[in-house]
Amino acid sequence: MPQRVCFVTIGATAAFNQLLQAVLDSLFLRTLQASGYTKLLLQYGKDGHSILEAFRAEVASGDADDYGIDISGFDFNKMGLGQEMSSVKAAEDRTEGVVISHAGSGSILDAMRIDVPLIAVPNTSLLHNHQVDLAEELARQGYLVHGRLESVRLYGLPFLLIVSPAKTSVAIYQQRSPSLTSSAERGRPGLRRIMVLILPAEVWPV
Repeated sequence: MPQRVCFVTIGATAAFNQLLQAVLDSLFLRTLQASGYTKLLLQYGKDGHSILEAFRAEVASGDADDYGIDISGFDFNKMGLGQEMSSVKAAEDRTEGVVISHAGSGSILDAMRIDVPLIAVPNTSLLHNHQVDLAEELARQGYLVHGRLESVRLYGLPFLLIVSPAKTSVAIYQQRSPSLTSSAERGRPGLRRIMVLILPAEVWPV
């Protein structure tokens, strides 16, 4: 059976425990299994380790089910998340998977540079938050899928893959990432231009 990876990242600075709890929910894991996923890799930040450990304890006691999915995690990789994001790409022994990320500009940019399927879920608990605006605009442009936390929790992965108002999941996944600086095909602005339009200078990634 080929591997299929779902990589979840919450970024390096802010906690996003709600997203971690949602992707460890029974319905979401069952949906992953039904969709052929074999591995769930979590980048859980400085505060998320306890959530994964609590889930593992529930599995060990029989109070939760991992549905045969290999579930692991880490706090952060100081060298960046390129290797982890690349693990969702199709290969000889691997079916294309997906990255589910907080909607921070740096993580979105990394995923688009590597050219992987991306669902961006805004962390709405942050102050001075631009993640919703960014996710909505980039989804409208067809660069990613705008995931909502309630969608992760209640409906699982297949629902998230079709929440884009413009395209189906297949169309989004077949589309290759446009240039980060030049104008994209069909007259759409490049990612850098979109981010500059949406985000104030102080939060634009260097």
